[in-house]
Amino acid sequence: MAEASSSPRVVIVGGGFAGLFAARMLARSPVAVTLIDRAEHHTFQPLLYQCATGILSEGKIAAPLRQLLARHRNVEFVIAEATGIDADRRQVLARRPLGEQVEFGYDYLILAAGVRQSYFGHDEYAPIAPGMKTIEDALKIRRRVFGAFEMAETATDPAERARWLTFALVGAGPTGVELAGQIREVATKTLRKEYRHINPGDARVLLFDGGEAPLAMFGPKLSGMAARQLGKLGVELHMGSIVTHVDPGGLEVKDHDGTVTRHLCGNVLWTAGVEAPPLATAVAKATGATQDRAGRIVVGADCAIPGHPEILVTGDVMSLDKLPGVAEVAMQTGIYAGRKVGHLAQGKSFDKQFKYRDLGSAAYISRGNAVVSAFKMNFGGFAGWWVWLFIHIGFLTGYRNRIGAVLGWWFAFTRDIRRERTFTIDDMPLVAGQPYGSALGPAAAATPVSSADPET
Repeated sequence: MAEASSSPRVVIVGGGFAGLFAARMLARSPVAVTLIDRAEHHTFQPLLYQCATGILSEGKIAAPLRQLLARHRNVEFVIAEATGIDADRRQVLARRPLGEQVEFGYDYLILAAGVRQSYFGHDEYAPIAPGMKTIEDALKIRRRVFGAFEMAETATDPAERARWLTFALVGAGPTGVELAGQIREVATKTLRKEYRHINPGDARVLLFDGGEAPLAMFGPKLSGMAARQLGKLGVELHMGSIVTHVDPGGLEVKDHDGTVTRHLCGNVLWTAGVEAPPLATAVAKATGATQDRAGRIVVGADCAIPGHPEILVTGDVMSLDKLPGVAEVAMQTGIYAGRKVGHLAQGKSFDKQFKYRDLGSAAYISRGNAVVSAFKMNFGGFAGWWVWLFIHIGFLTGYRNRIGAVLGWWFAFTRDIRRERTFTIDDMPLVAGQPYGSALGPAAAATPVSSADPET
């Protein structure tokens, strides 16, 4: 589809951290770059949970890709969904918004397509229990969280009211912990004086995970710190619990003893597990590449698919040395891929292998509390919270977004004001064919079902 050019053609699939940083690295190289993405914006995914809980608007954590690339005259952006490649003809196969099939020729391909939410073989849970990978996901969760309080306010049945005020989150990694803490802060701080018939502080937040502790990847010290702080917030931890069933009325979980317990709740939010998109499988079939258990493409130390040095895989969709799926890995692999392609396009050799520099991780727990693991230091509390603030300000894309985020945090953290929670009754979605406000299931907080495993 791209116009013919005498310059080497580089196609980048994905406008996340990896794709954006690769495009920027190629901005001054003698190449013609086409960046393809199904969204017109770049999203700062680590702050999606703050969009979902009313602190930040979607505009403060996203930026139009065309605006970000406007100064780079050799880079063009195309909104389309890449569906596969023809490795022999060096063509990326894609679908335009209305379904038209198009092709993009390449001399070098940088795959930065990211990952999607994994339901571990139960994709039927997706309409009931939304994940949080995109702006659309965050807005859906926002409507459901704030909509649940509205449903509880007008409910006349105490059991129905209790159900709407119960939120279940599946997955106690950073996203699950951050979202759980924020829902409790919404209930106990932001909404505490706004309702006449309910006490928002009665809202229950249940956090389920198959592991032994929240934020286990941060180590026992910080994990324990997070567990204690979540307990103070009122988050109910259900560790060692495997979700076996989800429906519009709640979910069922199995503990270590094999006992299955049903929990009734108005909202189930899914923050556990990721998997590669179908594009990764299509690329693997076209190139003979190997995929890991999550479907990510296994690459060599040069980020290239073995046997196809012209195809580089970056970011979350890449499987290399068990690197974590975090923004810093995506940024560094994007920079590496852009630098490598820039050299090769000029006929220069590039034998340097990719080496990840771990700059640490941070997770927000609650106002004034965060945990940080960086440079062999593990700390949390107020100091961790300040480090978290500076890290996220620095990584946000664009000065306007940084200023907007600081202002949003100021009002939320000092005055309990969250203005980004606009929705109407028409926005309240259907759940598995049921009206959002319908009463579902019998009234009980937690009911043992059986010791049998209902999974198929």
